[in-house]
Amino acid sequence: MAKQYDHINQRIQKFIAAQKIFFVATATDQSRINLSPKGMDSFRVIDKNKVLWLNLTGSGNETAAHISTDGRITIMFCAFEGAPMILRLYGKGKVINPNDEQWSSVVELFPKQAGTRQIIEIDIEMVQTSCGMSIPYFDFKEERLQLDDWAQNKGEEGIKEYWKEKNELSIDGIPTKIQEGY
Repeated sequence: MAKQYDHINQRIQKFIAAQKIFFVATATDQSRINLSPKGMDSFRVIDKNKVLWLNLTGSGNETAAHISTDGRITIMFCAFEGAPMILRLYGKGKVINPNDEQWSSVVELFPKQAGTRQIIEIDIEMVQTSCGMSIPYFDFKEERLQLDDWAQNKGEEGIKEYWKEKNELSIDGIPTKIQEGY
């Protein structure tokens, strides 16, 4: 049932654009596997083998630590309405920080968002679809606004202090290099 492709075709790009949630998985050979749900308007297909994800401030920064060490990343989308499908994008990621040369050209691809931390650029090596026939239906109600409200209330300096306290090391003690990026 699974099909593999070497790029994101138009049908898959259309599927991605319709999804409200996706999942990010990363690990190093010495770390726990991190698997996180993501939402909001934070994912862009740039071309058939490159995607961007706007990484917002959260309780940890595992993805940046893992990518800086290993690079491997998997993105998964599931159809919760319509025809069943599970989509996985396998690739190598790179963290783009605000002091990186390409920041200004990529951050403009996303809505301005309080708490923006990094952008993750992923070079896609393999695309895989599978049936998803056991995935239940869910109805989308609305986006949660709590993260945006929290980040706005903290303000830019409060966010940077939070990064110092909570986002400099992964749960396995791997540096995220967040302070170097600003």
